[in-house]
Amino acid sequence: MAERVLVIGSGGREHALAWKLAQSPHVQQVLVAPGNAGTASCGKISNSAVNVSNHTILAQYCKDHNVALVVVGPEVPLAAGIVDDLTAAGVPCFGPSAKAAQLEASKSFSKSFMDRYGISTARWSSFTDPQEACSYIQGADFPALVVKASGLAAGKGVIVAKDKEEACQAVLDIMKDKAFGAAGDTVVVEELLEGEEVSCLCFSDGSTVAAMPPAQDHKRLLDGDKGPNTGGMGAYCPTPQVSGEMLQQIKTTVLQKTVDGMKEDGIPYVGVLYAGLMLTQQGPKVLEFNCRFGDPECQVLLPLLKSDLYEVLKNTLQAKLASEPPVWLDNSAAVTVVMASEGYPGAYKKGVEITEMGLQVFHAGTALKDGGGVVSSGGRVLTVTAVRPTLESALHSANQGVAAVGFPNAVYRRDIGHRAIAYLTRTRGLTYKDSGVDIAAGNKLVEIIKPLAKATSRTGCNAELGGFAGLFDLKAAGFVDPILVAGTDGVGTKLKIAQACNIHNTLGQDLVAMCVNDVLAQGAEPLFFLDYFSCGRLDVGVASSVIGGIAEACQMAGCALLGGETAEMPGVYGPGEYDLAGFCVGAAERGSLLPRLGDIQEGDLLIGVASSGVHSNGFSLVRKVLERTGLQYSSPAPFGQPGQTMGSALLTPTKIYSRLLQPILRSGAVKAYAHITGGGLLENIPRVLPKDLAVDLDATHWRIPPVFSWLHKEGSLSEEEMVRTFNCGLGAVLVVGKQEAQRAVVVRNLEHCLRAGPNPCPDTSVLQNGASHTDSSSRKRTKVAVLISGTGTNLQALIEQTKKPSSSAEIVVVISNRPGVLGLKRASMAGIQTRVVDHKLYGSRAEFDSTIDHVLAEFGVEVVCLAGFMRILTGSFVRKWNGKLLNIHPSLLPSFKGVNAQKQALLAGARVSGCTVHFVAEEVDAGAIIVQEPVPVLMNDTEESLSARILEAEHQAFPAALELVASGVVRLGEDGQQQNLWHVQQS
Repeated sequence: MAERVLVIGSGGREHALAWKLAQSPHVQQVLVAPGNAGTASCGKISNSAVNVSNHTILAQYCKDHNVALVVVGPEVPLAAGIVDDLTAAGVPCFGPSAKAAQLEASKSFSKSFMDRYGISTARWSSFTDPQEACSYIQGADFPALVVKASGLAAGKGVIVAKDKEEACQAVLDIMKDKAFGAAGDTVVVEELLEGEEVSCLCFSDGSTVAAMPPAQDHKRLLDGDKGPNTGGMGAYCPTPQVSGEMLQQIKTTVLQKTVDGMKEDGIPYVGVLYAGLMLTQQGPKVLEFNCRFGDPECQVLLPLLKSDLYEVLKNTLQAKLASEPPVWLDNSAAVTVVMASEGYPGAYKKGVEITEMGLQVFHAGTALKDGGGVVSSGGRVLTVTAVRPTLESALHSANQGVAAVGFPNAVYRRDIGHRAIAYLTRTRGLTYKDSGVDIAAGNKLVEIIKPLAKATSRTGCNAELGGFAGLFDLKAAGFVDPILVAGTDGVGTKLKIAQACNIHNTLGQDLVAMCVNDVLAQGAEPLFFLDYFSCGRLDVGVASSVIGGIAEACQMAGCALLGGETAEMPGVYGPGEYDLAGFCVGAAERGSLLPRLGDIQEGDLLIGVASSGVHSNGFSLVRKVLERTGLQYSSPAPFGQPGQTMGSALLTPTKIYSRLLQPILRSGAVKAYAHITGGGLLENIPRVLPKDLAVDLDATHWRIPPVFSWLHKEGSLSEEEMVRTFNCGLGAVLVVGKQEAQRAVVVRNLEHCLRAGPNPCPDTSVLQNGASHTDSSSRKRTKVAVLISGTGTNLQALIEQTKKPSSSAEIVVVISNRPGVLGLKRASMAGIQTRVVDHKLYGSRAEFDSTIDHVLAEFGVEVVCLAGFMRILTGSFVRKWNGKLLNIHPSLLPSFKGVNAQKQALLAGARVSGCTVHFVAEEVDAGAIIVQEPVPVLMNDTEESLSARILEAEHQAFPAALELVASGVVRLGEDGQQQNLWHVQQS
């Protein structure tokens, strides 16, 4: 729903704010109070006559007119508490509170604050007596030549004197002659700093700061920085004098430090924070703080803002800047030139008619003439803004725009940005950046990805980036006699599609999957991952999106993102191009490696594990087929989900099989694992077979995703080409059973299935997380009950798993034998029915079990999970639910059965412990094992520390085991042993 926004103010800054807000699809109308001629009636923008100084009237006006957000431009209303009053009345208002606005409203408060929090600024002192101020000026051992009115003076209360006598006269003018009124009751005398003056602004949500590009305004009236001081005669952005490293320094040591200090003082700063800085030889020093957008800085910053300003302001108010920072235009510069009335900053004539406005003109001191037309009504009248690829071209265009304005006798500067142009054209030595390598961008990328990598930490590795190499402790990970297994891969020309579609975040999963699935095929557990990202010019946004996807995929795979390399190589890659490579290292115990060629026999069964589509092989052929059809990446996909484009459908990420298949591989039932990558079915399956054996596949026995039918038809591809290039719906093939063999690989009925489409082929393949190919909303899910007695941390893990659309299980009821426990609250919050069957109310165990059985029948339960259920069930109950009753035990059964399993493990000197999910049998902890998750025992482990790490492993193992049972992949055989029911029909 589009909203109405009210902007407070009447200058060029407020016109720019209204102009940018009006571009948002979330905004229906922008009201400006009081506004000017430029905001009177312009598309979504119009003026309002509401009294903005009476906050009670203003609040009622906002409610009456459904104003969703008030944006305050100038500093005076902020210092007067407009944000406090409107917020208290229930009207959202953007800007700092009155207390926070003291950073601008009181120079004395601001300087004291900076001293208190160690923010670098000029030496200073404040005075309420003019004689004391003059004595300080005369006696200071530094040039105390800057005199400031402590209060608000419309940006004009600063005098920079050329000598001590002029500084003393400025004190007398301000304090005795009241040159700036009550704002001069207190004066601040400062050290005169030397260097380049710049403006660094940021959005602050009270905790996080999002820095804007640095800008520079021009205070002097005339070219060459001559003439009197003004409110600002123009500005440009960005300033090349502020490097990326320096901006990061300013963000950390000034902007973030200020926001942190205000928060510590109990005055959270929410809004725009403006730091006026001097770039001295000792580093940046703060000249002053403003509590709002600068004018004219606002007129160059907002045209460079790529993000939706309304969204940015809402994210700031909702403390979301950390996750949703604003985005700015790259490779662009903005220049704004102020056109002032003749006589400004002194007396000037009003009512001068203005005509012929071009470019982007923001109005300031303008009014509508009776009968139509625009006339001047203030000192600074118009700001003409141009955005171009370079600063020089932006200045040229802005000056052309000024020349096109019909404003007689206007005063303006023609040299805005002259310092930057001189800086850019100075003779200097070459830098690495001049060659096209941006070290600052690389450092920024590292800072972005450090927390992403840290989140992938696992036992054996803390995934801390920054060293020359990464370390992994195999012993800590629980390995006894390990063999290391390494794999490397890329994602091929799937990159081209991602780059064309500007979709980069899915490639990380492709890269990780291609390497991890290779390592998994050797029977190894993936341990850590390294990435290589190379490009011609580093785009931090693109690179962080790709590497963020890699980190997320590493978490899915259970391996740590241990490090990587980002290579910026100008001239090697074209604009927007990059390449990827990945490296995964895993380990397996010496006796667990695959394939076990000696065990594979004629007649063994093959298990197809479903792919998500093309995965990451064969994309050169895919792109050629697409070219033949004439379709674009933006065209609707004739396959895939409704509404998907060709690009997004083809970028469906490769499946990662480690979480799904590791429990199955650990069971020892799998003799070989073929990862179906480049070479398709035809060439990958023979890689894991003895030379004298072959396989026979029937394509009617698995579901072929529709993308392959489309490729076959549109590319007129032969059967052999299909099976030699693509996975045809099988991302992996496991050797586990018995089947006739003929020649190397025979795929029967493929042509029939490709032509018929996916529907006639029954789906018998295993999917990620045990999901079938059918739509999750229509697929029958196994009804599960969870029995608890306490906090329910394992219950929470089961809830999170079953909430996934791909899950085969649905928790329909949670039963507790104790009332009021946290686990019941967890279930209720997840929308799951709960029942309390208090064991204290029953005379016998049989009566208690019978009541639970009735509840299970009421909900049609098919599988029961015991998650911290502290009651022993009767033999009759266990027999009734045989093969449908799951429990988890904190050891690697059959070791350390019964209570105090962790203590038993420590006393026995075990090097590895863990957890076991098993079917419940009448004998305690003796049922058939479904899933085990090992946890290494560390040298300094206590019972408590070991228990905590085993509990984390339980949160992985229990959901995995439930999926295996709920999906029918695992069941209890008649002999009481686990049976793996991976099955394909045989012809």
